[in-house]
Amino acid sequence: MHHALITGASSGIGLELAHIMAREGHHLILSARNVLALEELASKLREIHRVDVQVIPCDLSDSRSAFAFYQTVKERNLSIDCLVNNAGFGLLGDFKDQDPDMLHRMIELNCSSLMVLSRLFADDLITSKGRILNIASVAAFYSGPLMAVYYATKAFVVSFSEALNFELQKHGVSVTAHCPGPTHSNFQERAGMHNTSLFTLLPVPDSKTVAEHAYRAMMKRKSLAIHGIVNRMMLSFGALSPRSLKVRMVHAFQSSKS
Repeated sequence: MHHALITGASSGIGLELAHIMAREGHHLILSARNVLALEELASKLREIHRVDVQVIPCDLSDSRSAFAFYQTVKERNLSIDCLVNNAGFGLLGDFKDQDPDMLHRMIELNCSSLMVLSRLFADDLITSKGRILNIASVAAFYSGPLMAVYYATKAFVVSFSEALNFELQKHGVSVTAHCPGPTHSNFQERAGMHNTSLFTLLPVPDSKTVAEHAYRAMMKRKSLAIHGIVNRMMLSFGALSPRSLKVRMVHAFQSSKS
């Protein structure tokens, strides 16, 4: 029996992906920091969809936590055929004013743990001809004043995912970088973005809509998937725009309040 592993499964896109994948018959391993939310979700999914759901809480923003998490999975004699690296967070504000420890944790979670889990579970995925889904962002294609580190982490995710997809294709494994734009979830609240123009002037989908799109892209083994016609149009426009203009545009969206 193979499982699909979802990080950041207690809320937002990760929670919706758990519902979708259970609905589609995947057995699950759910991870996040909030053990109570995970246990509640797991109980609901077992009852509704009759799938096996394992809960392994973990704070993947802690250095080396991904290695301990992998060891726990193996101690339970579990193997996976899907790895969904969804966990991540961002912070809004001037870089010079942000907590260095939180910035370090953001890189650990958004980049390091994603990379380490991909490496540690590579053998499982090659054996099962499986899939990796990395939740990135359209932020990957811009530089982001007021969220400089977050934007940079998502650029890493897209670059890493595309390269890894190329390497693993010959082993029957696909890696999908999914890039949503602003999405209604608890992400913007934690980042302090909920009343910026990004969330008040532009159409913003809910987490379920984005998760459905991400799941379909993973199952189709797409390398890169951009959610939403507005996001695709903005990226097309951005490709023709000077980088200096794009930086000013992002700053304007993120600094203006409703």
